[in-house]
Amino acid sequence: MNRSADWLHQAQADLELAAVSASAGHHEWACFACHQAVEKARKALHLRHGQQVWGHGLGRSCRDLPPPVAVDLAAAVSDLEDRLRILDALYIPTRYPDSLPDGSPSDHFGRLQSDDAQNHARSIVNAIAAALA
Repeated sequence: MNRSADWLHQAQADLELAAVSASAGHHEWACFACHQAVEKARKALHLRHGQQVWGHGLGRSCRDLPPPVAVDLAAAVSDLEDRLRILDALYIPTRYPDSLPDGSPSDHFGRLQSDDAQNHARSIVNAIAAALA
């Protein structure tokens, strides 16, 4: 059974959660939700093409897509690799205080970071949704 539609649906729900979290001032959680949205969307894309994907690194897993799919995704999202790098950099420090020099993640992430993360994640999730349509 191909569950790619379920993974994409959850990716879109995670994007909605990111917006809710940001509007409530939980920018660190909004940033993490953006990473999760893209992680789930790319899993949907892999599943649609008969691949299993494990791990949390977005860039590597997108490069592991079948070549025509990877090329189409890169063409649909400007600066895809850089957007994936930005989102990958949010995976750990948005959740763990000991990944930062001092303070908690809520002290280090604000509106600019969560707006940026939402923009990147939305671009990628929307492109994947179009590729799956």
